[in-house]
Amino acid sequence: MNSAMSAWCCVFLSVSPCISGLHAESVGSKSSTAPTALRPGPLSQDRLTAAATSRTEFLLTHGSYAQTRFHLADRINRETVQHLKLAWSFELDIKDSLQTAPIVYDGVMYVTSAFNHVFALDAKTGKELWSYKHAMGPVVSLCCGPNNRGVEALDGLVYMGTLDSRVVALDARTGAVAWDRQIADPARGYSITMAPTAVAGKVLIGLAGAEYGIRGALKALDAKSGKELWTFYTTPENSVGVWATTDAVGLPLHRDIAAEKAALAKLGDPYKTLGGSVWQNPSVDLKSRRVYFVVGNPSPDLDGAARPGDNLYTDSLVSIDLDTGRYVCHLQYVPHDLWDLDAVSPTVLTAVKNRAGATIPGVIHAGKTGYLYVHDARDCSLIRVSEPLVAVKNERVLPTDEGVVIRPGPNGGVSASPLAVNAAQGLAFALTTEMATVYFKTPSTRYPEGKLWLGGAFKIPEEPVGGALLAVDYNSGKVRWKVEKPAPMFGGILATAGGLVFTGEGDGKFAAYDSSNGKELWSYRADAGVNAPPSTYEIDGKQYIVVGAGGNTQLDTKRGNKILAFAY
Repeated sequence: MNSAMSAWCCVFLSVSPCISGLHAESVGSKSSTAPTALRPGPLSQDRLTAAATSRTEFLLTHGSYAQTRFHLADRINRETVQHLKLAWSFELDIKDSLQTAPIVYDGVMYVTSAFNHVFALDAKTGKELWSYKHAMGPVVSLCCGPNNRGVEALDGLVYMGTLDSRVVALDARTGAVAWDRQIADPARGYSITMAPTAVAGKVLIGLAGAEYGIRGALKALDAKSGKELWTFYTTPENSVGVWATTDAVGLPLHRDIAAEKAALAKLGDPYKTLGGSVWQNPSVDLKSRRVYFVVGNPSPDLDGAARPGDNLYTDSLVSIDLDTGRYVCHLQYVPHDLWDLDAVSPTVLTAVKNRAGATIPGVIHAGKTGYLYVHDARDCSLIRVSEPLVAVKNERVLPTDEGVVIRPGPNGGVSASPLAVNAAQGLAFALTTEMATVYFKTPSTRYPEGKLWLGGAFKIPEEPVGGALLAVDYNSGKVRWKVEKPAPMFGGILATAGGLVFTGEGDGKFAAYDSSNGKELWSYRADAGVNAPPSTYEIDGKQYIVVGAGGNTQLDTKRGNKILAFAY
């Protein structure tokens, strides 16, 4: 059995720092106070608002508040990428799953490792300026590995969410702790793996832990003090919905609505334990003061008997007001999900064509379902769905006692990997996983607070696995080009004005492709899986491409501990 097929053996973990494999020196809150030549300066809101126009810095986790992962730097392009060389590498202190998305400003780079260590590096040389090592609490429940997806910065502070459900603000110049807030109880299954979003004096942070029966939320904290400003719960007190019988693609859900209504009358609304994780950054439109994000699976994952109704707002695109956290609109992809088909990959804001051909503000998301969804940003309505991005089999067929093979499964489609969008080409670039799963129906026991609660079981069958890098025309829903890969693809993509897309693979390959046709133009072989999103920036006339090589827990790719920076 290969590493991809054994993925579900290592998905669900319960970690205590004394047995997690950390070095003794890495347990505890420590930071150096070495001088950093008065850099970086305070990162103002004006600079963050204009992040998409910068040719020299990478200011937010996914490039800008629109989260297009598109950068204007073009010194490295289709003609010059062949000259790209390794400029420096930095070794982190932990060899484990690495999903950090580096941010860079004023010549300083910020990256994170597994188990919530933060490093400030000289972006030109890779020299460490300071480090912070989070002192993890005694109990941490993890769905999918000890991941951290990075930090964001605002006005002299750098922010990180932690596996034990804290948000930490660090001095950007020294790493000293400015404030540290507990925002949920990890003993109940809550955790944070997403990078925060720093915007308008707020730090937006989402809670995960749906596999433990929590109630998900997106919270806004005051950026200066950490005080909670508002909370939007991803499972509202009335989570029933409209008793939908089809999903967003139009596939039948095979629900027994009468039985669900009877269960609702007996059990009541399940919103308090309904799950609804927020795994990735929201996108933000500062003009409309709107926030857009997606919500993960309901809980228990595979047993709907304990959670009658559509299970709002799980498996949904949701938009809320930035200033108040009040609901604006939503679109649910898979009502009453029985297949663990989370909405995980970050939302992207870009202009799109509506059905009449007019250009309007849009929101794009690609899901584990294996489809790209294109929305009207004004009301969340669905404009179109792409053709399938992966092979499909027995879609929305119900799990059985004997087991049924379904494609894509909970590790398939587009998982947590962020998209990249080149608006000039009208293309969204995605990473996919081709992996079938056998679903078994196992009735849930009573909700076990703080413990794993699946309501079923998974098995990876002896069927081919693989993945792809592909480009989707989001104004037609057609796949423009596709590069097949022998193993699942997971990490993230960077698109640039040089006509390139960069992404990595679990076997250590990191490569550049022509954004017009998918032709491979350059590659490098790292000594661990490249399963993290790349970033880019310019210093002294050179353009750098930076990416983490540390592997991935869920797909069990080779672990490592390096940040790699390439330059031309």
